[in-house]
Amino acid sequence: MLGNEVPDKALLQKVNQRVQQTGTGSQSKVAVNVRRGEVTVSGTIQYEMQRQNILRAAGRVAGVRRVVDQLQLQAKKQNW
Repeated sequence: MLGNEVPDKALLQKVNQRVQQTGTGSQSKVAVNVRRGEVTVSGTIQYEMQRQNILRAAGRVAGVRRVVDQLQLQAKKQNW
């Protein structure tokens, strides 16, 4: 590990805190994984605007090198 790298475990904790602060809602299920400073955000979100808020929040954590977006938009239920 280089001198200025943040351990993955610490990054995971910080990114999770930031993502929770975005107010993704109870219907959204977002998971965060960190490996060597690369953050992968996956799961389902209700609204497209949540994607940018989550990705921006994750990218602003000191020590994050890259954010990989694997979020999927939850399918809307049809009322027939």
